[in-house]
Amino acid sequence: MYKVKLFNNINLSALEELRNEKYEISADVDNPHAIIVRSAKLHEMEFNPELLCIARAGAGVNNIPIDRCADNGIIVFNTPGANAESVKEIVLCAMIVSSRDIITGIEWTKTIAGRGDEIPALVEKQKAKYVGPEIFGKTLGVIGLGAVGAKISQAASALGMKVYGYDPYLSVEAAWKLSSNISQACDLDVIYKHCDYITVHVPYMKSTHHMINKDSIAKMKPGVRIINIARAELVCDDDMLEALAVGQVSRYVTDFPDAKVTGAPGVIAIPHLGASTPESEENCVKMAATEIKEYVKNGNILNSVNMPNACLPRSSAPRICVIHDNVPDMIAKITTAVSSFGVNIENSIYASTKGRIPSYMMLDISSLPDGLEDTIRKISGVTRVRAIV
Repeated sequence: MYKVKLFNNINLSALEELRNEKYEISADVDNPHAIIVRSAKLHEMEFNPELLCIARAGAGVNNIPIDRCADNGIIVFNTPGANAESVKEIVLCAMIVSSRDIITGIEWTKTIAGRGDEIPALVEKQKAKYVGPEIFGKTLGVIGLGAVGAKISQAASALGMKVYGYDPYLSVEAAWKLSSNISQACDLDVIYKHCDYITVHVPYMKSTHHMINKDSIAKMKPGVRIINIARAELVCDDDMLEALAVGQVSRYVTDFPDAKVTGAPGVIAIPHLGASTPESEENCVKMAATEIKEYVKNGNILNSVNMPNACLPRSSAPRICVIHDNVPDMIAKITTAVSSFGVNIENSIYASTKGRIPSYMMLDISSLPDGLEDTIRKISGVTRVRAIV
């Protein structure tokens, strides 16, 4: 029986796919074969030798040591797009509350509770202080056109906004989801020059650290409204506060309150609610469960962040799964090892990427003789070998 360890408050009802397979699922299991995690930090965790994979119920994987996992042959999954509807809705909300000073108006209204029949007149006198522009007819820049960015672009266009989208890594699948009404920005300067609102939806990495900073903000339209529901580190807080103080930025909406931005003038700090809906949490866990099941049961890799994706339809033949360094002659060495046992390779798939990400090979073979796994395991550069029967 395979064991799945849960971190954080995971929706158990969304794990029906694994429970039907008789997996042992609990926060208390020892030596798990798989882990499902939301925000718990795993960097200091010592992984047991039996651990095959970690599924992050969400998009970001900053809380997981992905390189260390790759070095130990542990697949790390995320769940891209599972929370896209939730994030889309909060970005639309962010655009509206950054335009019309609804939040401040609501807070002021609380101060006049108890004024009885005076309240209507007080409201009429005060309401002009909270006036703000409509989003209809304005221009939105969407940086990153993945699952979330594509949905936001479509929704904003449907609400009457002109939309520019920027994504140098736009996939064919994502492109199919975009309306012809979305204008392609060839570079970020196009977004900065034309857009009244800018929302950022890119992963956090070295190249995107503080991508919204004093230099990029200086290129933007005066009074721009900026929304960050993606990652705190994409925006330089100090530069943002300076821009707010001089009016270059009208409002900054962030889902990541910290000591600098919380309570600062012009900042609307949301308490990290971007994906906090029951539907989003359930969708993320369901996708994580599917990823775990496909890998544990069939060796297929879906939505990995530290290994190449690979999918091979399952037959009745035994399957050998090999994680290895991307070095010359590795395929030949593995297939030669299989042939040396007099075993026929009936089907196979090989997946590789550049850089330090390992390569992956699946082989469906006519039989599984004793000693074959150990022989492949001894090949220099092989990280992990697993047989599925």
